[in-house]
Amino acid sequence: MPSHAKPSLEAGLVALKQGNYQTAIAQLEPIASSQSNATASLQAQVGLVMAYARIGEASKAITISQNLIESNNPQVQEWAKRALEHLTKRKKRDQESKNVETGFVAFDNSTPASPPVTPPVTSTLEEQTKDQVIETKSDDTPPMVPLGRLKATVATPPPPLASASVPLSGFMGSVTRTQAKLFGVIYWRQAQRAKAWQPLRKPKLIPLRLLTAGTFIALFWVMREMLKLAFGFINQTLVKLPYLEPLQFLYRDPTKLLLIVLVILVGVSPWLLDLLLANLYGQREFPKDVLNAHSREAVRVLQRCCQQRHWPLPKLRILPMAAPIILTYGSLPRNARIVVSQGLLEQLADDEIATIYATQLGHIAHWDFAVMSLLLLVTLPIHQLYQQVSEWGDKISGKIWRWPVTILASLIYGIWCLLTGSALWLSRLRLYYSDRVASEITGNPNALIRALLKIAIGIAADIQKQEQTSWQLESLNLLTPVSHQQSLSLGTIASNLSFESFLKWDTANPYRRWFTINNSHPLMGDRIERLCQIARHWHLDTELHFASVPSKVKRQSFLLQIAPWLGIPLGVLFAAFVWLTWQLAFTLKFLNLKWIYEDWSFITGCLLIGFSIGTVMRINSFFPDIKPATVQTDDYLPNLLADPSALPIDSVSVRLVGKLLGRQGTSNSLAQDLILQSSAGLVKLHHVSWLGQSVNHQDLIGRQIIVTGWFRRGATPWIDIQTLETQSGKTIHSPHPIWSTFLAVAAQAWGAYVFLTG
Repeated sequence: MPSHAKPSLEAGLVALKQGNYQTAIAQLEPIASSQSNATASLQAQVGLVMAYARIGEASKAITISQNLIESNNPQVQEWAKRALEHLTKRKKRDQESKNVETGFVAFDNSTPASPPVTPPVTSTLEEQTKDQVIETKSDDTPPMVPLGRLKATVATPPPPLASASVPLSGFMGSVTRTQAKLFGVIYWRQAQRAKAWQPLRKPKLIPLRLLTAGTFIALFWVMREMLKLAFGFINQTLVKLPYLEPLQFLYRDPTKLLLIVLVILVGVSPWLLDLLLANLYGQREFPKDVLNAHSREAVRVLQRCCQQRHWPLPKLRILPMAAPIILTYGSLPRNARIVVSQGLLEQLADDEIATIYATQLGHIAHWDFAVMSLLLLVTLPIHQLYQQVSEWGDKISGKIWRWPVTILASLIYGIWCLLTGSALWLSRLRLYYSDRVASEITGNPNALIRALLKIAIGIAADIQKQEQTSWQLESLNLLTPVSHQQSLSLGTIASNLSFESFLKWDTANPYRRWFTINNSHPLMGDRIERLCQIARHWHLDTELHFASVPSKVKRQSFLLQIAPWLGIPLGVLFAAFVWLTWQLAFTLKFLNLKWIYEDWSFITGCLLIGFSIGTVMRINSFFPDIKPATVQTDDYLPNLLADPSALPIDSVSVRLVGKLLGRQGTSNSLAQDLILQSSAGLVKLHHVSWLGQSVNHQDLIGRQIIVTGWFRRGATPWIDIQTLETQSGKTIHSPHPIWSTFLAVAAQAWGAYVFLTG
């Protein structure tokens, strides 16, 4: 390449990466028309297609694609044909969408209750293409070069897409690794599907059936205990107030009535959820013809599967959300609804959409969707109440009056968490079964792998764009195929780390499943590895290749990690030892402590003491001193994420620079939605408030900050904050060690009190 061309090409790619599309066009057009270097010209033309598509100049993008079809390079021809096909299809679809029955013109994440957003003066145009690839020939594993999702808003450039850290080859062979990242693309292998495949061995459905029933029982039990607590509190309050009498019906056992109500709610859940989702999130009917325009295979899969099982076709619905999600609800297969977001249809390819729809058929076939529908029906109004109370609290000016509302909102959020927590185990297990069903229906586990990863990327991009986790993502999270929390790092790390390296922890760490107990979704690497096993069973190449990595985790580290919880069974053993000692002393008439050991509440005291001792043992290792000489910066974060032997107890000291994302106001008073947007991707932040601080963590949301704390690699990577600093010098301390010490001392004191007094 001539010396004068390379800087111009680099400058054009940099401008394209930064969203300066006019600058990119100005830099790339001379190179594209130059005949001195064919490779550079082709690279520039590919960049021009992206740039023109992003600013809405579809006709120019199509013209360049038509020119690329005449290239002598067969790979360029194939890429251009697919790009032209989808650019043309997208343009036609946009024209037809004005007359589509859905009535949607533009989609965002605003709720129907939100005020309309005034569009910018500059026009907002979308010219998108499905994720298509150039298959390159090389000795190494052939990388794939997608054209990518070209979503553009002239006034607001889209967030940069992730890319793999592998060099291109073939016709793009002269592109460096840096240039590859500047294109903002991800390289998919596009592993093939099975042409003919044998049915998989029938899975054992008994665990799923039992867990489905157990989830219903757990939800019923949690709701019953909450009602008893609330009724008791109301009557106790009425007794203490003058001139008021307690309500006698609140003393009755609510078990039978609650059970009848829940059974009725299961039966009517499809229609009630139709009303809720339509009023809260703008859900509408989704004609089958419109789905056919996005994915013909998805329609064929639905029709074939329903015909084989003698089901009516599930009612199709659509949500006006940019984040890619899909969920299914109903009580019976004949009244099932499959709800998809607009973002999923736009960000996934034809075969990937089909596999995702097939997973929803798996939920219907296994009947787990009925209990999950009940859970959504119960939790959605509570989450909406939490949202309304939070918005009410934000409108109150006085801090004195805002505190009661903040406490109420936090209490409602805690109730929502308890109810959703009753279904965490089922939410994780059912996805393994639905993935298996989708693979067997479509014969395309590789497309499902790509779909899951693209959903994570799309969710992370939506969080970056909105600079917070939307209400929709949080409230519907339990029924979606990918969690919004596991999407944070997974969906943004690909520009610095391959998917295989990031997901190595999910497949190789021997203690990984211990850290999913409070997770709503299974480990992504574990799911993908199972899909790869299905692909290998059918003699297919796999979309991802996981290398066998030996375990290097020390058992002592894991035992120290779970020391507080390990102290609980040790407390039981201690209680048994104390009981035997006292029994022996009483038999020998040495000491009469029968009044103590006959009161079994002393066991509770032993449990609390054991938990306290375990917490104290772990504090020093969990929160070591942060020394400037050993602190790690943004550049080292990919290495931390790629370590398959890491445990949260390893406590790596980090100092990262980035933008603080999260919800503002009362809804984030517990710091449940704090995210760091660094150059290496998104990372979840854990913060505990310190009473008396002049600066609140919400004051820093949306600003550039420096985070100092302890990085922990678990099922969801996170950072325990020590300090948050701004460029102006404001600092917020997060006293994790102090709160842990306080918890240990409180548990010790409480346990000793119960142990001694009964």
